[in-house]
Amino acid sequence: MIAPERPDRRETIRYLGGAGVEMNAEMERLMDDCEKQLLACARPKYLYKILELPQDSLTEGEDIRRHLAGCSRAVVMCATLGAEVDRLIRVAQVRDMAQAVVLDAMASVAVEQVCARLDERIMAENPGWFMTFRFSPGYGDYPISLQKTFLRLLDAQRKIGLSVSDSLLLIPAKSVTAVAGLSASPVPRGRRGCAVCSLRETCQYRRNGEHCGFENTVKE
Repeated sequence: MIAPERPDRRETIRYLGGAGVEMNAEMERLMDDCEKQLLACARPKYLYKILELPQDSLTEGEDIRRHLAGCSRAVVMCATLGAEVDRLIRVAQVRDMAQAVVLDAMASVAVEQVCARLDERIMAENPGWFMTFRFSPGYGDYPISLQKTFLRLLDAQRKIGLSVSDSLLLIPAKSVTAVAGLSASPVPRGRRGCAVCSLRETCQYRRNGEHCGFENTVKE
């Protein structure tokens, strides 16, 4: 487990904008209160495992094969904020929907920050290697069913309490599974963003002509 950190406020506001929420003094006060609640109950944890490529069980679909091109290793990883965050959001959904919306946005930002810390740890523990960005089941044509494969490889349910439902939803919900490539030489800039997002057809940001912040390209 790692210490929870304050969710990036600018990213939280970006998420809230995608949900149609307008910022004002009252919303700022609500965000302060939600942040305190989230930090009090979040229990961030993560796992990762490095595998030699090729791995047929991990490379279903053309998008992931392109993503891992030139890489000799793959990093399978997962991260979660813990079950108490899910409970906090569920209670808020019954008592105060505005609070629930803010908590949900903050938790989404917070779990991404946990993933960023995991990226840093992987790179620190594997000097001399270059890592691609994270690619999750459900992106593009990468089957979301691979959530089960990832969690089984990582023994995630036993180690950090992360599992997946029959409908392929992660439990706890504020969790992430992903794979990244490791290469002995610098990796090229990769395609990312709306083109590989599983939510692109229903995304509120796209409907509003906006973007969630998941950039189209990244320098690895």
